[in-house]
Amino acid sequence: MILELPRDLVEVLNVSQTETAARLQELIAIELFREGQISSGKAAEILGCSKLAFIQLLARRGIPYFTESSEELKADVEAVMPICY
Repeated sequence: MILELPRDLVEVLNVSQTETAARLQELIAIELFREGQISSGKAAEILGCSKLAFIQLLARRGIPYFTESSEELKADVEAVMPICY
C-alpha cells in the first residue's frame, strides 16, 4: 500500500522516514483498540509484540487499558470470586 502524507504530518511523527510505517501502524492499532474495533490481543498481534508489551505501550502513551470504572471492576471481580466469610 502506498500512502502519501503531508510533510508537516511526517515531521510531527518525529521519526525517521524508515520508521514512519511502523509508527503509523502503532498509532492505528492503538486507535482501533481504543474504539473497541479490535482486542488488545489482536493489536499486539498486529504490532508483533506480546499482549503485555501492548499494555505497557498503552501505559507509556497514557491510554488506559481498562475502560471500566473502579466500581465496575470491583463488581466484576466480586461476580466471579464471591467473598467468603
